[in-house]
Amino acid sequence: MDRLKALQTFLDVAKTESLSAVARDEGVTPAMVGRRIDQLEELLGVKLFKRSTRKITLTPEGVSFHEDVRNILNELRAAEESLTAGARSASGRLIVSAPTAFGRKHIAPHLPAFVAAHPNLNVTLQLAERIVDLKNERVDLAIRIADLKNADLIATKLAANHRVVVGSPDYIKRHGKPAVLADLAKHNCLVTATDEGLSDGWSFRDGSRNVTVKVSGRMHCNDGEVLTRWALAGYGLAWRSAWEVSEEIEKGRLVEVLPKFAALGNDIYAVYPDRKFLPAKVRLFIDFLKSTFGDPPYWEAKRK
Repeated sequence: MDRLKALQTFLDVAKTESLSAVARDEGVTPAMVGRRIDQLEELLGVKLFKRSTRKITLTPEGVSFHEDVRNILNELRAAEESLTAGARSASGRLIVSAPTAFGRKHIAPHLPAFVAAHPNLNVTLQLAERIVDLKNERVDLAIRIADLKNADLIATKLAANHRVVVGSPDYIKRHGKPAVLADLAKHNCLVTATDEGLSDGWSFRDGSRNVTVKVSGRMHCNDGEVLTRWALAGYGLAWRSAWEVSEEIEKGRLVEVLPKFAALGNDIYAVYPDRKFLPAKVRLFIDFLKSTFGDPPYWEAKRK
């Protein structure tokens, strides 16, 4: 027996006081409607209706049951409507963590459009270089540019990430444009400094091979934005992610060199705690970012 169908039939019969009227509305026989009522009464162990040749009316037990059933079905409909609406909208508070530079360039500028589309949702964007503990710090979603290996987290790829070598037009004019990877040895390369030392191995794609070229230069920094600024000022060549420098390339402030050797870097992911059900606010934000970034992402188009 379909219990929900039987409960709705119970309400309909109580309202019309007629098996025939309900049967006509549903396009079935009165006998079929009667069988649903019989099965429901058998299941409950009580008589819900008093039947006569002229009409069918509720028993005292039926009256009491009627109120409960009506409330239950109303709540069920409300829950279904809420769930359906939730697939298209979200409410509450969404906390998003992102790397500072990427968040400034590619998350913060798009947030107003997302918030406008979801007026019942508040969004907090936390920019930091450290890796947040999503579960313990109650962060709903983190943007990470990394080779993800944490099995406790679920990750959705948002966009691919190319690494490119760039220099200012003035630097290229003074020092020439490298044509092959070996030419990098002739240039002042702006190298990332870390706690472990210098990251002086730049990765490239040479035909079908991944290769690493050891570079050198006289200026090092642990901040990628500083390296980009030095490149803009003409101090040397920098190896940066396309999302960092695509706008400067498009505007002619930086020139990409060795483009045919550009290699894929760590992709850009949305990371969230391992949950059985993904909250609508998180899913909607992920879908929004994927749609906004595009495939390939819009910053790749600016390199062309």
